[in-house]
Amino acid sequence: MLPAGTPFALLRREGRDVVEVLTGPVVTVDRLADIPDRSLSLIPFRQVRERGFACVDDGTPLSVLCIEDRREVPVAEALDALPDALPALTGGAFDVDDDTYASIVETVLRDEIGRGEGSNFVIHRVFEADLAGDPVAAALTVFRRLLTRERGAYWTFVVHTGDRTLVGATPERHVSVEDGLVMMNPISGTLRGRPDKASVLEFLSDRKEIDELSMVLDEELKMMATVADLGGQVIGPYLKEMTHLVHTEYLLAGRGSLDVREVLRETMFAPTVVGSPIENACRVVARHERRGRGYYGAVLALVDGGTLDAPILIRTADIDAAGRLRIPVGATLVRHSTPAGEVAETHTKAAGVLAALGLTAGPAAVPSTVDARLAADDEVQAALVSRNAALAPFWLRPRDASTPDPALTGRRVLIVDAEDTFTGMLLHQLRVLGLEVTLRRYDSELTTDGFDLVVAGPGPGDPRLADDAKMVTMRGLIRRRLDSGAPLLAVCLGHQLLCGELGLPLRRKAAPYQGMQREIDFFGRPARVGFYSTFTATAPGDRVVTPYGEVGVARDPANGDVHALRGPSFAGVQFHPESVLSYDGIELLRALLTGLLPASAAAKAGTVPE
Repeated sequence: MLPAGTPFALLRREGRDVVEVLTGPVVTVDRLADIPDRSLSLIPFRQVRERGFACVDDGTPLSVLCIEDRREVPVAEALDALPDALPALTGGAFDVDDDTYASIVETVLRDEIGRGEGSNFVIHRVFEADLAGDPVAAALTVFRRLLTRERGAYWTFVVHTGDRTLVGATPERHVSVEDGLVMMNPISGTLRGRPDKASVLEFLSDRKEIDELSMVLDEELKMMATVADLGGQVIGPYLKEMTHLVHTEYLLAGRGSLDVREVLRETMFAPTVVGSPIENACRVVARHERRGRGYYGAVLALVDGGTLDAPILIRTADIDAAGRLRIPVGATLVRHSTPAGEVAETHTKAAGVLAALGLTAGPAAVPSTVDARLAADDEVQAALVSRNAALAPFWLRPRDASTPDPALTGRRVLIVDAEDTFTGMLLHQLRVLGLEVTLRRYDSELTTDGFDLVVAGPGPGDPRLADDAKMVTMRGLIRRRLDSGAPLLAVCLGHQLLCGELGLPLRRKAAPYQGMQREIDFFGRPARVGFYSTFTATAPGDRVVTPYGEVGVARDPANGDVHALRGPSFAGVQFHPESVLSYDGIELLRALLTGLLPASAAAKAGTVPE
């Protein structure tokens, strides 16, 4: 219907019974800020450089389809107009062989997660093959198959820029903005095959699956806290049923005032396809993948004024003008992972994408194997609801009616970010408590003058390293604050460095606590909190004499691991009170802050808050 080489996009978005047809010229821009209104953009992973994050720059362009004509066609009419002759597929193989990929996985588990560089990382590889015949016609045929056979997709699409074509059915909204409402959609956990009620209930109670979704939820809440002025509210979880598999997902919703291009910039990219914390995950990915990602893990972005709709580019085939097909797939590496298991996961994902695209025999040629009634089943619903029982109510409820704490209102706080945007969630909680909060990176120009409290924040890395630039900077900040007697709160990495300055020994844990929820004794009060740590301080007793006065310690009686400490003018917590895994984290924060700030005058007396 269009002259050969004419750029176009066909989109079927979730909940709509039409195919949107977009046409217009394609241009290349350098920055997200240059994306025009009324456009559809293919944003490559290399664009993460705009946030100052690491990547292997493969030169993949930020291509923008400037929409000159936009119309809607009923799905039935679109199906009549689309070709239905699948091309032959030849020469299929991964660009990284199984043994090499297994070796990369083993190295990441040992040298990255095992050394405190993050809680999870996504390492990808690419299935490559050749398509016979016209690649655009092949992509349109695949699009037709997806329209008829795939369900549960957020977007089903084909985009042709003139020299390359992307086609797929992605389950996951990355971010959307409409009338100031920002929404994100963390998805994690996959049940494949022919799931029945029993297997779904077993899947929903699987600790590994629960932990992985909670980690992703935390990471996207960090982003939501940045782009939504009121932070994010967690909605769900839900069972997301596609044709041949089931996912679990949450929705995040919040209100913000940023331009949609800035929202795109601040949310590059989803932790489900990179890892967390996101900045260091980008370093780890670049270090171990050693090649660019093209469009894998990035987004399509439909922009129209103040409206944005941006799905994640996964379950997508990238086809060049010569018919070379590339299907990137990734495995999420966590502390439970094994090299063999993750190799198998990438094979399963690639086979699943090929089947969904209709490019192999088998599952694509049969109706859905997922029972659409599963999500409505009472027991399944109860199992989903039960997942929230241990999560922080703070993030599960609207906060329009939040009441600041009179004891804290107006006090000025500086949070120092050590490369973990958990600080965005912490900032939001402190503002809800009534404090005036400023957030600065550790490597920016820092001054603590005029602040009632300094928070030494979390971040990746080994706190024992003497010559690491970040550790040196954070230690200096903590030491100056201790010497001044002015109030200090330290979280996770900041807490470890504080413990080191107090003379407590630091050690690497035998098993990392990355994304782990534990019940602890918090100075005589039971607390369920979330840990993201590989290192810990240890203490011989519940009270320790340090160069900065006597310190009260909340610790594990079995091994002496320090969960929290309180001194004359300072406090530290190894867990993350801001995490969705810390059930009453905001109340623990309130207790620490009301003890610290009014006590600043008493610090000179060397007394320990009771």
